[in-house]
Amino acid sequence: MASALVDLLGPKLAGRDGEVDTSSLDGKTIGLYFSAHWCPPCRGFTPKLAEWYQKDLQSKGLEVVFVSSDRDEDAFKEYFAEMPWLALPYADRSRKEQLSKKFKVQGIPSFVLLKSSGEVITLDGRSAVSEDPTGANFPWLPEPFSLGDSFVGKDGDVPAASIAGKVKLLYFSAHWCPPCRGFTPQLAKAYATWKEKGMNVEVIFVSGDKDQSSFDEYYGEMPWIAVPFEDKRCKQWNKQFEVSGIPTVVILDTDNSVINKDGRGTIAGDFEGKTFPWHPPLIGDLENPSGIQDAPAIVALMETQTEQEQEQALSELRVLAEKYRCEEKKTGETKYVFFAAKTSGSTSGRVRQMTKQQSLPPAKHEHSLAVADGNTGWGCDGCSKSGDECKGRNRCTEGCDFDLCDDCLAESGKAIPSLPVKVVLLDLASQWFYEMSGDLTTKGVVDFLGEFEGGKLVKQEF
Repeated sequence: MASALVDLLGPKLAGRDGEVDTSSLDGKTIGLYFSAHWCPPCRGFTPKLAEWYQKDLQSKGLEVVFVSSDRDEDAFKEYFAEMPWLALPYADRSRKEQLSKKFKVQGIPSFVLLKSSGEVITLDGRSAVSEDPTGANFPWLPEPFSLGDSFVGKDGDVPAASIAGKVKLLYFSAHWCPPCRGFTPQLAKAYATWKEKGMNVEVIFVSGDKDQSSFDEYYGEMPWIAVPFEDKRCKQWNKQFEVSGIPTVVILDTDNSVINKDGRGTIAGDFEGKTFPWHPPLIGDLENPSGIQDAPAIVALMETQTEQEQEQALSELRVLAEKYRCEEKKTGETKYVFFAAKTSGSTSGRVRQMTKQQSLPPAKHEHSLAVADGNTGWGCDGCSKSGDECKGRNRCTEGCDFDLCDDCLAESGKAIPSLPVKVVLLDLASQWFYEMSGDLTTKGVVDFLGEFEGGKLVKQEF
């Protein structure tokens, strides 16, 4: 039976003196090094990694496999000649693409650390090795999550034990971040509602503020507990939960297992707590597209359908979404993600534009809008243009991070023609999309995905 590494990387790897059996790496820690000769940051990092590898890390059990993004084989050979480790054969381009998708490589250099079983240690191996180039903490296994001993509360320290049996919302935020300052009052209002209902939940502020005074001022607006400023847990939890932007809400269950790493969008769609504890929806709202880059995305555009028609279409899609969610729980890997556009918004508008579908006017916002400062630093949620491209800015008066330019405001809420549901598959990692023909039925989507996996669909560029 082939090992996990052979399944992942193929039977042979390129070595400095010829082919090497992939099976010879069994028992080692593997670093997949996504890099390219044309990339200046890569050329800066490669000699450092080579030095650390030869001096300390190879002897401790690390094997590096170069996964090339070079533009041709000659460039690959020239760059690989500078490296003291192995490489995925350049000719195996399909496997390179599979690895990039599997490990969500968005830019290079990227260094992914794996156990020999193929299990991910960390997607941010570059930080791990840069912070510990001698391998004192090799193989850099993640520390188990710990709440710590105590938190800052409104009336003094709060023991961590007092919230041990609650659902916990880790709120990564900062005073300097405009979207955070928009979301915080909404979350505070919802928090008061949850407490009135007696819901078993606590919010923990994890600060990204730049100094103690900013932390104190911002935390003064919050009704929950906080990790003390500059406490090591702030950095640890950001790394542990791979927080790449704020505001972010990570939802933990009563046993501290992760319920939802992208809980902000889920909560924003349910401030009343009807779906508590906010497991990720089987079919996400396209206007809150968190996770859409995690895997190929099946998107149903149904903005013009009635509620009854939308629910009928969603019931067909939900069958498959449930199937793949069950598979994900067993394997730990996300094969597909599912989204639906039920109202015309900025994200659905972008998807329609990207996939060459008929454009629609933006839906009327749920709150009133008022003329606001039109300086740069904002974008229209109708046409997706940046503020400096727009005429006029009209912002939500209730604290939503929502703006419309004058043109979109004039068009918002207008009657739109009835269009059939359109299903598209977005492969954002490869910048391609695929269009399904026919009605949205479970069988239709099954056949569509079968043709996608078999390479039989016509791919179109965004």
